[in-house]
Amino acid sequence: MSGIEITRLERSAFALRQASGCAKSARAVRRILALALVLEGTDRTAAARLCGMDRQTLRDWVHRYNAEGLAGMENRKPTGRPPKLTQEQDRALVALIEAGPQAGTDKVVRWRRTRLRDKLKEEFGISVHERTVGKHLRKLGYRRLSVRPYHPKADPEAQAIFKKSSPTG
Repeated sequence: MSGIEITRLERSAFALRQASGCAKSARAVRRILALALVLEGTDRTAAARLCGMDRQTLRDWVHRYNAEGLAGMENRKPTGRPPKLTQEQDRALVALIEAGPQAGTDKVVRWRRTRLRDKLKEEFGISVHERTVGKHLRKLGYRRLSVRPYHPKADPEAQAIFKKSSPTG
């Protein structure tokens, strides 16, 4: 006896092998093939070794298959950390950026990430790094723009003469 039992018996080992061909990822295929081996009576250690996993991992996948079926064999997207700003706060940030800084109160002529970070702390009580503010702005569709540098002593006439006399090609 393998020590684990598949209670979901609507598919045979042959049907599981056929279903593995429709799986979205190679990892899911390995898991389904391991299930087929268990259904055929292969012991847990040998089935796990043949499919490149530990026997405890195979046991966990059998339990998931019993609970969820073939859909449970696919990888789940990790939840990750929840965003620091809510959607309402996102809209308020966009409105703040679109309105631009107020000359009398904000004491800046354009928004920088550090100043937006300070505004987030003032308005919402959220502490984030300035790089996080930049990533959040990028997610909202804003891009960092910089002007082309212009030297104050540049001579437009000399530039025009240089362009005319330079060989083309």
